[in-house]
Amino acid sequence: MREANVFAGIYLDRCTQRRKDSDWLRSTLRASTTRFVALWRDEHLATRDDAPRAVFLAGRMARAVLGREEDAVFLGEFGETACFALEISAETDTQDLLSDTVAFQSLRALATRLPSDEAGLLAYARALLLWHRSHRYCAQCGSPTVARDGGHTRACTNPACGAQQFPRLDPAIIVLVAHGDRCLLGRQPAWPEGVYSTIAGFVEPGESLEDAVRREVAEETGVHVGRASYHSSQPWPFPSSIMLGFTAEAVSEDIVLVDSELEDARWFTREEIAERARSGTRALPAELSIAFRLLTDWYDDGEPGRLASIIAAARRR
Repeated sequence: MREANVFAGIYLDRCTQRRKDSDWLRSTLRASTTRFVALWRDEHLATRDDAPRAVFLAGRMARAVLGREEDAVFLGEFGETACFALEISAETDTQDLLSDTVAFQSLRALATRLPSDEAGLLAYARALLLWHRSHRYCAQCGSPTVARDGGHTRACTNPACGAQQFPRLDPAIIVLVAHGDRCLLGRQPAWPEGVYSTIAGFVEPGESLEDAVRREVAEETGVHVGRASYHSSQPWPFPSSIMLGFTAEAVSEDIVLVDSELEDARWFTREEIAERARSGTRALPAELSIAFRLLTDWYDDGEPGRLASIIAAARRR
């Protein structure tokens, strides 16, 4: 089995059977041992060091910023301890939560430095809290909604409607296209200068994942692919995607930028990828992403660690 991608893995017991037990949720929410993952202005509490750890709230400190109990989202048991997520209002003064060693920080910056289970938990909390933020009104009648089932349902408050909403993910394919000893990478205009990554895009209604792979590659680069094989997946809580990773074989080589998604696309040899890794600049996909995993596995070609060793040597210089 492949090692889990960043944010993936079985890092907690989700205790799905507890979500509808309102009495248990209420008593657990108030227990002194319960821990809370806090999100404030889209950032998480973590220690300030090279090997950061997530910082959980509990007891009086958690109650001070919780607001309404019904807004806490039950995540499950993390390390055999009940864990909830809560969003702190952007206007709240959070100075009492901070110190010389603790700060609110970006999950993108933390992801590869946190222990893998903590990175997954923070991503899970973030995804659910952002879903709540964007579903405060009923899609059927426009009335306000309220959280139910430990925060895993939102229900319309209009008695004549009563529609329920559930957390949803946006499926997106991401693919490493290869042709012989070269791989296809592209860059979007908004990315930092010089950065290239794998091809990606959202799956459309009525479309299989394999069909989405072929369509996205053709639309963005003009390259046609044949066989597409599933590689692995990655939760991507920015805000609500699931990245479905593939590898594919190209049956054509000519690149034509069909739409405006990319400003450039190129074929890269392994040596060119190695040169980018040695440069010490951010010329490859971010290491927290499945794009980096796809590229690394292609480069290593059955000899794990080849590209990682080049990157590590560049960092030591």
